[in-house]
Amino acid sequence: MADSAYRPTASATATAKTTPDTTPSSGPRPPASQVAYALTKELILDGGLPGASLISEGEIAERAGLSRTPVREAFLRLEAEGLLSLHPKRGAVVVPVPAGEAEDVLELRLALERAAAERIARRGLPAPRADRLRELVELQREWAGHGDVERFAEVDEAFHREIVEASGNALSSRFYATLTDRQRRMGVFALWPRPERLGVLVEEHGLLLRLLTEGDAPAFAVALRDHLDATHGTHATHGTHVPR
Repeated sequence: MADSAYRPTASATATAKTTPDTTPSSGPRPPASQVAYALTKELILDGGLPGASLISEGEIAERAGLSRTPVREAFLRLEAEGLLSLHPKRGAVVVPVPAGEAEDVLELRLALERAAAERIARRGLPAPRADRLRELVELQREWAGHGDVERFAEVDEAFHREIVEASGNALSSRFYATLTDRQRRMGVFALWPRPERLGVLVEEHGLLLRLLTEGDAPAFAVALRDHLDATHGTHATHGTHVPR
């Protein structure tokens, strides 16, 4: 990314996130199927396993230090979530983000975040929420400096979700949370080919935050649309490969 020497390779990223944690913990170890599920899902969401990738139970079992049985359970769960397509005796294929679905996600985000800004303009932005949004912007600035697209995309999703939650509309917040996985995948794919967008996104988020604190919902709506169009406009209809 901005610092090409910092960019992790696909194998390095996978190794870093699939080595079992041997640090002593005071709590009980999660069930093996949950470990396999969390590991595989994280690889899918951060682009370590791009859409159309073929993976096997044995591959994940080896990375996680597990038997194949809990991995099989994890794969079934991920298939139910629409992230994997299982093929007996071959393995599983990572389901790409469908072109129409990406467009749908962006439309929903615009509607929900715009409505949140309008409500915040009427009621005000609570100080704790404003502080949290500032923290997320600074955290993004840090990841942008390292060129870490995966972590940047994760915090990007958290920033936008925080805007909706700051409105105080519990129904909107619950629905917006269902878009989390799709947003992360779309974010990683859109940003990998354009590392220069990381620093720009930080500044755009700063603008969105300023407009929220000023209660300028119309200007926020315009800035939000420009922000999403610039990031996803030519990338939202794809998602089968993340350049490494």
